[in-house]
Amino acid sequence: MAEAHQAVGFQFTVRPDGVDLKLSQEVIKNIYLSGLTAWKKRAIQFKNGVLAGVYPASPSSWLIVVIFMMSSLYTPVDPSLGMIDAMKEISVTLSTRGAVLSAILFATGLWLFLIYLLRYSLKALLSYHGWIFESHGKMSTSTKVWLSLVKMFSGRRPLLYSFQASLPRLPVPSVDDTIQGYLESVRPLLDKQQYNQMEILAQDFKDSKAARLQRFLILKSWWATNYVSDWWEEYIYLRGRSPIMVNSNFYIMDLLYMTPTHRQAARAGNVVHAMLQYRRKLERGEHAPLRALGTVPMCSTQMERMFNTTRIPGIETDIVQHLTDRKHLVVYHKGRFFQVWLYTGGRHLLPSELETQFQRILNDPSEPQPGELKLAALTAGSRVPWARARIRHFSHGVNKVSLDAIESAAFFLALDDEPQGYDTGTFNSLDSYAKSLLHGKCYDRWFDKSFTLISYPNGKMGINAEHSWADAPIVGHMWEYVLATDCFHLGYTEEGHCKGDVNKGLPHPTRLQWQIPKECQDAIESSYLSAKKIAEDVDFHGRLFTEFGKGLIKKCRTSPDAFIQLALQLAQFRDQGVFCLTYESSMTRMFRDGRTETVRSCTNEAVAFVRNAQRLALFRRAADKHQNMYRLAMTGSGIDRHLFCLYIVSKYLDIDSPFLKKVLSEPWKLSTSQTPQQQLNLVDINKFPKYVSGGGGFGPVADDGYGVSYIIVGENLITFHISCKFSCPDTDSSRFGENIHKAMLDIQGLFRPENDRNGAEIQAKAVPMENGNGKKHI
Repeated sequence: MAEAHQAVGFQFTVRPDGVDLKLSQEVIKNIYLSGLTAWKKRAIQFKNGVLAGVYPASPSSWLIVVIFMMSSLYTPVDPSLGMIDAMKEISVTLSTRGAVLSAILFATGLWLFLIYLLRYSLKALLSYHGWIFESHGKMSTSTKVWLSLVKMFSGRRPLLYSFQASLPRLPVPSVDDTIQGYLESVRPLLDKQQYNQMEILAQDFKDSKAARLQRFLILKSWWATNYVSDWWEEYIYLRGRSPIMVNSNFYIMDLLYMTPTHRQAARAGNVVHAMLQYRRKLERGEHAPLRALGTVPMCSTQMERMFNTTRIPGIETDIVQHLTDRKHLVVYHKGRFFQVWLYTGGRHLLPSELETQFQRILNDPSEPQPGELKLAALTAGSRVPWARARIRHFSHGVNKVSLDAIESAAFFLALDDEPQGYDTGTFNSLDSYAKSLLHGKCYDRWFDKSFTLISYPNGKMGINAEHSWADAPIVGHMWEYVLATDCFHLGYTEEGHCKGDVNKGLPHPTRLQWQIPKECQDAIESSYLSAKKIAEDVDFHGRLFTEFGKGLIKKCRTSPDAFIQLALQLAQFRDQGVFCLTYESSMTRMFRDGRTETVRSCTNEAVAFVRNAQRLALFRRAADKHQNMYRLAMTGSGIDRHLFCLYIVSKYLDIDSPFLKKVLSEPWKLSTSQTPQQQLNLVDINKFPKYVSGGGGFGPVADDGYGVSYIIVGENLITFHISCKFSCPDTDSSRFGENIHKAMLDIQGLFRPENDRNGAEIQAKAVPMENGNGKKHI
């Protein structure tokens, strides 16, 4: 027991002449080192906070300005234009000291003014987005000049949060542009009568209610750093009362082809240690900010809540609880919860020490306490029963102490007892792996934690992430760092253990204690059964597309994302026989506190191409249209977040809008997302092609639709993660995957040299596919 270990180092004896206190040398040393580490951490955070706070200037530039102004006291030229003399007359100190003090104060004011001037100049430069609309590989003279100015105003060696104050605010689009864009997006999905009715609703909204709602939205955009993000987090995520497992949480896979070690405890030890290294750099703001073109900075706000964060259930709405400086994690194994301390002697546990701790948990033969086995199912079920159970059974006593340990942990680790991972020799191994990461057994993940790290007996790993606090690229950024650190920096011994000496003197992991009454056990079982029903309904298919990748697509002079999106439209039509409202997620992180925007991929041009998928000219027109829409979404000119916020304002003002109600109730039957790879470029995947991740995915958004996540891996691989529901007779994830595969090949066939040169048509290579209604079509 950890308590017993600590008691050995601290002893006292009561004697007639007083108390004889004994502290072991080891305890004193640990206390000293812990305090030293804490103060060192505060000093580094303060220093980096100052550096980020005055960026793009530096503290040394203040000294330069002060010296310059001090030297001006002894020259006939007064660069302050008399202001120093005026300040000196106000000063009540001696004349010499008054002059020096006035010069220092003026220099400080001038320095601060210059900082704000630089920031607002950079913000003005970053508000220009013309560069993103230029053809790939071509850059105009004006963009080259703009890029040079951005580099000049960006300073040197920026920290993670250095650019935050210089990022522009997300602009509010005009109502006319948004309505026009919306009507254009639904035109291919509605018949003439339906479209005319929608036009009437839109015109009535624009003429009667839109102007008032827009004024409030513009007012918010002036006041808040981002007019969308807080409402998006609250109303899309936190106010949802349905289960977040499958419906909201997403997953990320391990390396596809490589397993650095097959020892579960050792792999978990290295990965957890790498995460702690990442967290330390994150807390200090030492990660380099992500920058488009290597120059244009992206917002880093979402990264702040990556660790020490938990979604807390409520009756009407949840909250996101973020703590600082958490020094433990909670581990789940075979129905038991363990608390593991991550520090000793003021430092992180070494990988070998973490391996020892995890192996102790794996070797622990104890049984779960009553109600403990499926306790985490409360986080997998509906939010209201979980909130009520938390208030009634976990707000006092030993249950509160144990729940606090989970919710305040750096993150949650699940040591699974069934192997998973991609195996070329096992049928549907990728499908099983994805479902394990997405929902597991419905009670072996703490779905409320910012992320649950999942470890398998064969050495494979993965992540299940809660969605409200951040989007997938944020977790992907951390995961890339962790995998690279694990494989190329930490490494393993020949036997597969973590490198380093084994420290058996560490206190053992502590079992969390529970006293769960029958009423609470019934609530746990109810949540488990509802979550199990959701999990069993998930039809998942993972597909590795290896025929070609980004390299060949770029040679066709088209956007890889547009290529894939048009393949998805072709696959959707072949699978269902109809077009549908399609969601593609685009990021808006070029703006402060930006998150995502929607690209409506089913366009008039895409429909024209799909209906005649033999013409290269139609494909190019559709690809250009899609790429332009994606760029508009990235630069704040999308339509869906604007419509969403107008709807929220209408609810606050109790204004009824049939148009907004109609827009916000439309189902996304095809929901798609691309997860970026190589954000950090820590691994040369051309040199190490086996060290690539399988990416990640999410559950189906609509009951009768598909969810598709795709990852462009290097030059020659694209992975697809496809989900739908078994309960829908018209959808089939494997069939849809096959349709995607054939659509990709058919579109690539358009680019045969003779067709690309002459613009000629090709023979249809599409295989007749049977849709969910039994109809066949090309």
